[in-house]
Amino acid sequence: MSGTLPPGGWHWLHFVGRLISRFIVRLPFRVEVHGAERIPRTGPVVLVANHSAMLDGPLLIGMLPRASVFLIKQEMFRGPLGWFLRRIGQIGVRRGEPDRQPLLTAVRVLKDGGVVGVFPEGTRGSGEVGSAQNGAAWLARTAGARVLPVAVRGSRRPTDGSRRLLRRIDVLFGEPMTPPSGKGRAGLTEATESVRNELVELIAELDGLVADRNRDDVRGKRA
Repeated sequence: MSGTLPPGGWHWLHFVGRLISRFIVRLPFRVEVHGAERIPRTGPVVLVANHSAMLDGPLLIGMLPRASVFLIKQEMFRGPLGWFLRRIGQIGVRRGEPDRQPLLTAVRVLKDGGVVGVFPEGTRGSGEVGSAQNGAAWLARTAGARVLPVAVRGSRRPTDGSRRLLRRIDVLFGEPMTPPSGKGRAGLTEATESVRNELVELIAELDGLVADRNRDDVRGKRA
């Protein structure tokens, strides 16, 4: 293990990827970040975020002040994109298959003091986190890492199919937390539900912030 990336990851290319995310991927959008001061600058962190668009991961990588490794579906690791993802240190996961190797690789990153990003829903959806898989809680408990919840709104393409430029995207970082440490499968289930609840509450908080801002915008236009 070298630094905070898995074997085969190139730190210089990861840095380039973060710059691309921060200054190019964000160009077509108006991105507002809330609570960035809550991001731990050191130590192992499991970042958990709701997931409603493919854009979520690339955006988050550029917002973090540290190198980060995300668990990404294995189907993305094909051709030139797959080469790039491996070289910037991302980890491929086969959904629906028993494969512990990606999780063990992520544990090594965490024990080296790194950041691992997980979308606990397991796939893209509405972004409400109605259910969560055990991976994030298992990683945090196994590696002794804190969990950083992150809520994302606005990244999902409008349901009318339009491609509006400068679409507003809001990201809210929550307070780092430590999941319950109960033993066995029951303890893991409790920890997973604790992580899910933190994320659901954070999404509700972000929805409130967005609603307040939208009302202020309407009042401003009427004034």
